[in-house]
Amino acid sequence: MTQQIPSTEPELAGVRNFRDVGGLPTVDGRRVRHGVLFRSGHLAHATAEDAVFLSTLGLHTIFDFRNAADQKLEGPDVALPGVRNVNLPLSDPADGAEFWKMVRDGDLDQLRSILADGKGAARMITSYRMIIKERTAEHARVLSALAEDSVPALMHCAAGKDRAGLSVAVTLLALGVERDAIVDDYLKSSAKHRRYRVHRSSSSASAYSPEVMELLDPLFDARAEYLSAAFETVEETWGGVDTYLEQGLGLTPETRERLRARMLD
Repeated sequence: MTQQIPSTEPELAGVRNFRDVGGLPTVDGRRVRHGVLFRSGHLAHATAEDAVFLSTLGLHTIFDFRNAADQKLEGPDVALPGVRNVNLPLSDPADGAEFWKMVRDGDLDQLRSILADGKGAARMITSYRMIIKERTAEHARVLSALAEDSVPALMHCAAGKDRAGLSVAVTLLALGVERDAIVDDYLKSSAKHRRYRVHRSSSSASAYSPEVMELLDPLFDARAEYLSAAFETVEETWGGVDTYLEQGLGLTPETRERLRARMLD
C-alpha cells in the first residue's frame, strides 16, 4: 500500500523540488490520485533519511531523464531497494555541451554574450519545443509504462523542472488535467526552496555576483512562457492534444483509459 502524502511537503535534505502531483483536477471533474506520481530533482545527493522517506512511498519505478553528462556531474541516484530505475535521457550530452561549460566556467563578458538580451529565455523556449517534437518515443514509453504497471512513479531530471517538468506535463495532458492546473504545478519549481543550486567552477564572490545570477536566472527559473511554447508546439505540429497522443506518441484510446484508471480518483 502506498503512503498517503500529507498536504505539507516533506523537507528532504538532499533532494530538491520533491512533490506529489496528486490532487490536480481534470476537465471531467476527476482528480489525480495522491501517491501515484511524484516529481523531484535528482536523487544523487539524497541523505539516508531522505532514502528512508522515499522508500515509504511504495515506488515501482523511478524515471531519470538525465543524460550521461548530468550523471557524471552529479552522480548516480541513490539506490532504493525494490525500485526499478529507468534512465531515459531527454537531451544529448553533446547538445549544448559548450554552452553549459560556459555557464559553469565563463566570466561575466562570456555570460553576457550567450545569455543577455533575452537569449537565455529564448534558448529555454527552443529546448522545450525540441523535446516535445523530437522525444516522442521516450514520452510514449513513459506513458505506456505508467498504464501497464509502473505506478507509483517518480520522475526527475537534474533540477526536476525542464525535462521532468515536460514529462509530467505530457502525463497530465494524457490524464485530461486542466491546462491551468498543469501550469500552476510546473511553476512551483521556481520556489526558492525548490530551485536547483547553480554549480559554477569558481567559488569566488564574483562567480555568483548579482549580475551573473540575473543572467543565469532564465535557465533555472520555471516560466509559463516555456511551458506555453511546449503546448504551442503540440498544436502547431499535431493540431491538438488528442492527435499528439494518438499519432505522435502512439497512445491508443485503450491505453489512455488504463492510464486514467490507474492514476485518477
